[in-house]
Amino acid sequence: MIWVGKFDINEISLLIMTFAAYLFVLVTPKKLSKEITCMSLLWGIGTGLVYDFTIGGGMLDFYRENDTNHYEMFDFFYYALYGPFGYAFMYFYEVLKIRKKTFAYYVGGWAVVGVIAQWLFTILHIITYQNNYSLPFSFPIFLLTQTITGLFYHYVTSVYPSGRLMQKEKIQQDKWD
Repeated sequence: MIWVGKFDINEISLLIMTFAAYLFVLVTPKKLSKEITCMSLLWGIGTGLVYDFTIGGGMLDFYRENDTNHYEMFDFFYYALYGPFGYAFMYFYEVLKIRKKTFAYYVGGWAVVGVIAQWLFTILHIITYQNNYSLPFSFPIFLLTQTITGLFYHYVTSVYPSGRLMQKEKIQQDKWD
């Protein structure tokens, strides 16, 4: 493992984005229980790691993070950045009161957000595509990921409704409208 390749725009950007993202988690009004908040952060990090260790590295090796194809200290900041994305997905799921009729739009919107974030990461040289991979290939991957995340969140909050910080009207609503 390399500690730091060269300290430039990608490392500075990762520090700023990671700080801002976790600040968002800390300052947003609490709509999720502590357990769901923790789960959402771990889900985001875990999902990101699965993709980065399968399509981002290993045999497929479609992109590299930061300066080299070898792991460096700032890769951990990159992986940590996935956590607040998982939190934001579940947080806005509650804020926007996503239900069956709006689920596909929500997932599609988050897939677009993921592609825009990845585009920004390529501009900042946090991600560099290789082996004929390009940005449009990421859209179906984000669609799949966000669909699984949304269905997982719906399942967890329907089986364990105490995971939501519920208001009186939500307590009555056990079904997915």
